[in-house]
This record gives sequence, structure tokens and C-alpha cells, in this order.
Amino acid sequence: MTLHWVQSFLEAQAAELDAAKNTQLAYARDLKDFAGWLERNGRDLASASRSDIEAYLVDCDAQGLAKSTRARRLSAIKQLYRFAFEEGLRSENPAIQIKGPGREAKLPKTLSVPEVDALLRAAQTHGRSKTDRLRNTCLLELLYATGMRVSELVTLPVSATRGDPRMLLVKGKGGKERMVPLSPPARDALKAWIALRDEQDAEAQKNGRPGSPYLFPSRSKDGHLTRHRFYMLIKELAAAGGVSPAKVTPHTLRHAFATHLLANGADLVSIQTLLGHADVSTTEIYTHVLDERLKELVLEHHPLARGV
Repeated sequence: MTLHWVQSFLEAQAAELDAAKNTQLAYARDLKDFAGWLERNGRDLASASRSDIEAYLVDCDAQGLAKSTRARRLSAIKQLYRFAFEEGLRSENPAIQIKGPGREAKLPKTLSVPEVDALLRAAQTHGRSKTDRLRNTCLLELLYATGMRVSELVTLPVSATRGDPRMLLVKGKGGKERMVPLSPPARDALKAWIALRDEQDAEAQKNGRPGSPYLFPSRSKDGHLTRHRFYMLIKELAAAGGVSPAKVTPHTLRHAFATHLLANGADLVSIQTLLGHADVSTTEIYTHVLDERLKELVLEHHPLARGV
């Protein structure tokens, strides 16, 4: 059985995207229903094809399920198979081209520039030791400077950061590589963290322990800072910086990177390249985020909008 895929997928959702408990439960129910349907038809998650998924959706429609329910089930299936492809559990994604019944797109949550500044300041002072504070600062500065996915950040090899780089080579979804630029504050934070990290590695090797290939090593089974630990850390930094923890996840910093670039004149194709989006239509959502923010500013500050 491949139901362990579902558990791993839900854990990744909770750690990286701050999926609400109710959302996770809904995904679990939907994917369990899909897996059960496959089993009754002599298939499983590992072997299901595009035609199997489409047949399942036809069956859902025949049951009279609401459009929103069918859209949610397809969303869960598409996200599961995207996760399976990215994690190397499947060599292809059978759900990638399937179109659903559609539903209203939700705009991604983002952060204002002052909120990001507050997080960055908190990272410099929050932590039990100098090591914690330098690591926290490096994590936040790199994430905001590059818009990396949290999985890309925590698995970043230290070899990619040598020599005071102005650009980093990042391995993204599907093993695709891209170059991302570093801001001066990010380069300074990286330099300070690597200097301390190298000292600790040298001390460990003196005591017969091997050095870590990762920029952010840990004692986890993977050898690097986990997505879940980083999720908890960023919540701590939000609280320390006076920013509502409910607003802050690793992904909202990625959204902030994109919306702040767009607000300052960057073009969509450049942002698409930096984010590692395969299709510019994915990046276009940030134009809607900016439009909504501009509307809010007008309603809040325009004298003719008062009292409306």
C-alpha cells in the first residue's frame, strides 16, 4: 500500500504551508476515499494513471457531489501527486494536466515591508546562543532575499555558498536548477554564519565526528534543519517581532519576496525565473495581490473614501 505517501504529504503541508487542521483532515478524507476507489478497481496510488483519476472524478460527479467538493478532491489529488513527483516517489505526475470543475482562486497571504523588517530584526536577537541568532538571521535573510521554497532552503548544500557569492545555485522542483541573487544583508548574514559554522565543523572533526554537507545542519535523521522545525522557528520569530504568528509561514515570506519585487517595478518573467515557476500564469497571481493591496490603500487613506 502507498498510504504512507498520504501521511508524508500531510506532514509536509503542515510544516511548509501552514495547512489548517481542518484542511488537513479534509485532505486526509478525500485521499482516503480516492485510495479506496483505486483499490476497489484493482489499482493503487503508485500505479494510478491520468485516466484512473478522471474516472474517479466522473464517479464523484455521478454521486451528485457538489462542485466545491469535487474541486477540493481534485486539488488534494493534484497536490499529492506533485509531492510524490518532487520526492521521487513517482517518475511522472499523472494529475498535472487534469482540469477540474473550477472554484474561486484564493489570493496568497503575504506580509508588508515593515512586518518583514520586524521579522528580520527579531532573528538577530532571538535565540539562546550566538549560534542560534546567526543561524536564524541567515535563514530569514536568505529566504526573503531569494524567495526560495523552504525545502530548497533547508537542504541547501554549504558548497553552494562558498566564496562570498552574489548568486546562489538552487535545485528546485523536478531537479531543475536556477540562479538567485543575494542582497548585501543576505551576503553579510551568510558570511557570518559560515564562519561560525566552519569553526564548529572543525571542532567536530577534531573529535572524530564528520562535518555536514548542509548549510543548516541538525541532528535530524536527514542531517539538516527540517521543514517542521523551521516552521516552528518562524512562528517564534513572529511572536518575538510583534507580528501576528497567524500571518507568518515560510511560504508567506516567499509571497512577500514576489509581491515586494512586483511593487517596486520588477517584471513578471523575471519574478517567474527567480521563483522557479514553470509557467508565468502561476506568477500572475501576484498582480492580483498587488491590486488588492492598492485598493486597500485607497480605501484607507484617500479622503473621498472616508465614511464609505
